[in-house]
Amino acid sequence: MFRKTREIAWIKAARKDFEKFPKAAQLNIRRQLTVVAEGAKPEDAKPLKGLGSGVWEIALRHQTNAFRTVYVVELDEAIWILHSFQKKSPKGIKTAKQDVDLIRSRLKRLKEMLK
Repeated sequence: MFRKTREIAWIKAARKDFEKFPKAAQLNIRRQLTVVAEGAKPEDAKPLKGLGSGVWEIALRHQTNAFRTVYVVELDEAIWILHSFQKKSPKGIKTAKQDVDLIRSRLKRLKEMLK
């Protein structure tokens, strides 16, 4: 049986930040993105609230750190990676406003680019 796998496309700055993650964290997130590209929901993914439908976040704990990769699935044929960052929020589980604003800005530019 043939299964269509979607392309994984990156915002250039998101890839640069992702490549700074520890290799083991990168491998784990890449595996989970492959699950997304094959049409399923990975274990560490959850919707990112406040940014519209189709915006998801892979939240990975690695050693004592927290790494995040934000992607959008309902925009194009591809899975678009919008932002990758090490979470350092002083307020527990909430994503820092600076990161949310950056994700929102990149999503807006991507939508305009794909029109």
